[in-house]
Amino acid sequence: MFTYFIYYIIVLILYSTYQISGSSYFTERDTFALFVGLNIFFILWVRFRFIKIEKRLIRGDFFDSERLFTQVSDRLSGLAILLFAIDLYGLELPRLLLNISLLSKVPVLNSLIFLILFSVYLSIVWGSGHRSYQKIYQSDVSRRSYILTNLAFAVPVVLPWLLLTGIIDLINLLPFEMIKQALTTTLGELIYSLTFLMIIAVFGPVIIQKFWQCKPLDYGTDRARIEHLCKRAGVKYANILKWPLLEGRIITAGVMGLANKFRYILVTDALLRFLTPDEIDAVIAHEIGHVRRNHLWLYIFFIIGYIILTYTTFNLIIYLLIGSEFIYSLFDIGRFNLETMISTIVNIGAIILFIVYFRYVFGYFMRNFERQADAHIYTLFSNARALISTFKKIAITSRQSPDKPNWHHFSITQRVDFLMQCENNSAIIVQHDQKVRKSLIFYFISLIVISIIGYSLSYGETGKRLNNQFIEKIILSELEKTPDRGHRYAILGDWYVHQKKDYVSAIRAYEKSLIRNPDSAYVLNNLAWIYATCDDKLLRNPEKANRLALKAVRLKPAPHILDTLAESFFINGMVDDAIQTAQQALAETTENHSYFEKQLNRFIANQDEPFRKLNQ
Repeated sequence: MFTYFIYYIIVLILYSTYQISGSSYFTERDTFALFVGLNIFFILWVRFRFIKIEKRLIRGDFFDSERLFTQVSDRLSGLAILLFAIDLYGLELPRLLLNISLLSKVPVLNSLIFLILFSVYLSIVWGSGHRSYQKIYQSDVSRRSYILTNLAFAVPVVLPWLLLTGIIDLINLLPFEMIKQALTTTLGELIYSLTFLMIIAVFGPVIIQKFWQCKPLDYGTDRARIEHLCKRAGVKYANILKWPLLEGRIITAGVMGLANKFRYILVTDALLRFLTPDEIDAVIAHEIGHVRRNHLWLYIFFIIGYIILTYTTFNLIIYLLIGSEFIYSLFDIGRFNLETMISTIVNIGAIILFIVYFRYVFGYFMRNFERQADAHIYTLFSNARALISTFKKIAITSRQSPDKPNWHHFSITQRVDFLMQCENNSAIIVQHDQKVRKSLIFYFISLIVISIIGYSLSYGETGKRLNNQFIEKIILSELEKTPDRGHRYAILGDWYVHQKKDYVSAIRAYEKSLIRNPDSAYVLNNLAWIYATCDDKLLRNPEKANRLALKAVRLKPAPHILDTLAESFFINGMVDDAIQTAQQALAETTENHSYFEKQLNRFIANQDEPFRKLNQ
């Protein structure tokens, strides 16, 4: 279940950090053809991988089948993420939706479209692997139920994110200028994110249990035992629910909800059917342990810690990546501009931070919290024999190796061994509690220290100056190693323009780039734009701007380059040519129509103005 959380979080990171570049790599027709071709290849490859497993199973070869099925499913899910990234960064599919006014006004709808696209990719994996799943786990779960159950796991991740962005869209549509301005600041974003997280953490379980199609457990012996045990432990809840996880065929239970009125205890049919009353009590005691040990609250604090670290240290991670030789080698191959480079680095940085934090930090605490919850059985019962026998039944019915751990659970063998040690020596429970307590103290102290240092370096004035100097030195150092790489000078020029507003240095860098690569439409266009529109009018050079822009258009007649040519015509007093070129740019653009219309109207409004005034 947690694996699907990670898949969707990575996809949300990819989508939220994506920025539309100045021009598309492909025409709309080429984009559509590539999209269809890639999807056909994906479908065929997924079917091919699962057919190989099905043939093994038909021959009766079930050895290591569960591991193989999980491995293939995980790799194909990773391929689905890669295909989604290609849709965004290679084919730039969001560009095709820019002309739909509703989507531009309400970006959350755009987000929903691409989340559905990724869900379709995963559904192809799940649908293709359904037959193998049935044979391996001896299940008669339907393909539809199998897919919908897996999709339902994403609700705790996707729904809050959609609500978070949807509320921002609503605020932007309404005349709340003060709130809008607050949300554009780093502190405003942080406060909004944390506030929203707490609201979702408290009230979210009410919505989630509806999406999971949970139903109240019928009144009877099982419910009475659970109610009695919770009352004895002092745990309050809103309801005890049947959890139809894969049609209830998995032996498991769960608890969700921070507040008593919004807390739910979840049990599956398999748990009630295959476990003895004492074993059911043992499993519920484990879930009670999570509540009594405040693990649910601590999980929220770990998520808050991740958000804080993201805001305070993210820039530092980006700077380390910028200094990586691998990153520059990657962009030597693609010849990307600074905009694409930064967008890609941001994605890599976000994904690295997420994986490291949740895989190693969050995962460490989850494993040890599970061990604490296991040991909590001794608070309610004299021994853990019922919980140990439950683990053995889970290993048999799931057909998973009892020696196989994962990032958020110790293996069944490790959990049983721990309980057996506790049976012989209760001091081990105290030692483990001390270990968790010390780890938590170390975590919170480290979080505070890293956040303070990260904030100072990322947002303090001294930090900003140091960062700018640091990045500039890195880029210059890379240029010293490979002075023949013209596109690296283009990256340096972009840096001077966007980060330092140092147009003299930018012109120098762009000109060096053109010496090495004279047919770069990107650099020609950027240099022409500086000569045509630079804030420092002493640096403007109308003739150079026009010459460079004309060459850029010949090499690549994209709308944004046509716009630069129109601007160069305009400052040279060739207003009719500027209007004609601006009309062509407006006709050919598939995005940002309002900007191109504004440019055209400005040229038309100044059609009768003398040349002297235009160039002032």
